[in-house]
Amino acid sequence: MNRFTLPRDIYFGENSLEVLKELKGKKAVVVTGGSSMRRFGFLDKVMDYLKEAGMETKLIDGVEPDPSVETVMKGASLMREFEPDWIIAIGGGSPIDAAKAMWIFYEYPDFTFEKAIVPFGLPELRQKAKFVAIPSTSGTATEVTAFSVITDYEKGIKYPLADFNLTPDIAIVDPEIASTMPPKLVAHTGMDALTHAIEAYVAGLRSAFSDPLAMKAIVMVKENLIKSFEGDKEAKSEMHIAQCLAGMAFSNALLGITHSMAHKTGAVFHIPHGCANAIFLPYVIDFNKKACGERYAEIARNLGLKGNNDEELIDSLTDMIREMNKKMNIPFTLKEYGITEEQFNEKLDFIAENAVKDACTGSNPRKVTVDEMKKIFTCTFTGEKVDF
Repeated sequence: MNRFTLPRDIYFGENSLEVLKELKGKKAVVVTGGSSMRRFGFLDKVMDYLKEAGMETKLIDGVEPDPSVETVMKGASLMREFEPDWIIAIGGGSPIDAAKAMWIFYEYPDFTFEKAIVPFGLPELRQKAKFVAIPSTSGTATEVTAFSVITDYEKGIKYPLADFNLTPDIAIVDPEIASTMPPKLVAHTGMDALTHAIEAYVAGLRSAFSDPLAMKAIVMVKENLIKSFEGDKEAKSEMHIAQCLAGMAFSNALLGITHSMAHKTGAVFHIPHGCANAIFLPYVIDFNKKACGERYAEIARNLGLKGNNDEELIDSLTDMIREMNKKMNIPFTLKEYGITEEQFNEKLDFIAENAVKDACTGSNPRKVTVDEMKKIFTCTFTGEKVDF
């Protein structure tokens, strides 16, 4: 038996933030990151709409990029004191992911993080609160997914929490909020969205439900990401929809080792997640094509790329990805990113072993060993083509 899960409601388009006025409840906690949502006036809007709905509110702000276990536990403790019946997360992937994890430990104080990282092993949520996610970036799509990524800095590992319980009740995809992103963030989050869609199209649990969402997202990203990076307002709006479609696809089809590698190098080398995905994606496609080459070729055909056979089409696809990276100043290799050979060699065994153990690896279309993972990482450092 298979399953396909989405938020109960997705509100999108101009002024969709106003739906907060219609929520029914007594108390709401608002979780956010740095100062950008306050600076652009969106946090005040959220608070005003919630007050208009008759709710008492409490703010948890300052969630850091790559949120930590400590941040999650501290937020959960504040929630237990306040006892909200709504959790509202606004910002990039980090505050939304952190709020999802806080939700677990708010409702189940005795649950442990070690238990939470077991895929699809969470207890039933919504015993105390429902969840609203409002993304300010066009990439992570955590507003529609069953995932949350939390970092254990003591161990130097990013953990993807995965459970359908974590899928928000309401997603608000308001393009005005995403229009404030600077170009570098547009680039990284946009390539994250492309990676989500491509990995979902070849992942282990892909289906007739996820395929159309993934393919539409890929086409929309190809058509709009560079224009969005260059400042086109309409393209930014289209990217906000595209990343949401990609999220709905991968939340159900799951992902692959591009994400496994990004999770582990992100924690060790502090590479922004979308940037890491952008670097690794062409190398992973070359590794996976032995297992699902026809799927990648189908993507290339839908994008109108040239090639007389599957191999040529796949090369056109990886060339397209690298060309997009080049136009948005994303490095081609870990070495070009700034990782030294000494740093890379020192951590290679660690990142390879933990990437193989990552929750995303199980749904990769081709099985991978630790030795093979080390070879892929080495190619991403040197720029050598993956040909094994």
